[in-house]
Amino acid sequence: MSFEKPIQILVAEDDEDDKLLILKAFERTLPKEKVTCVEDGEALLKYLKRDPPYNDLEKYPKPDIILLDLNMPRKDGREALAEIKSIDDLKSIPVIIFTTSNSADDIQITYKMGSSSFITKPGSFEELVKVTEEIENYWSKTVLLPE
Repeated sequence: MSFEKPIQILVAEDDEDDKLLILKAFERTLPKEKVTCVEDGEALLKYLKRDPPYNDLEKYPKPDIILLDLNMPRKDGREALAEIKSIDDLKSIPVIIFTTSNSADDIQITYKMGSSSFITKPGSFEELVKVTEEIENYWSKTVLLPE
């Protein structure tokens, strides 16, 4: 059974090269979907709370899922995750940790904090495309997401 629904993805990533690769990979796997990027956890929370400059809903739609890097300046992924999961209007948004870390502590802590998945960034673009295909298959074709 397929519930295929276009999804909005919000990526919090501070590394410009990683951000470009992620966008290119999603262009190959989710051509109809809009992927929006913010540069750190502070911008992520501004976006989610609709603080300027993110108060235009048409330009900055509510995400169905969030890809969250852990190691970012100003507000890291752990702090952002904790804040997201403490706000009633936001805590139902699935958060996928998408990081270079493969630390058992990071995995354990972020799941306890409410992340939906933990993915270590792959080492090649081809592997990244496969990961984005898996994200599409699972989050837009398999599961039902909250409105």
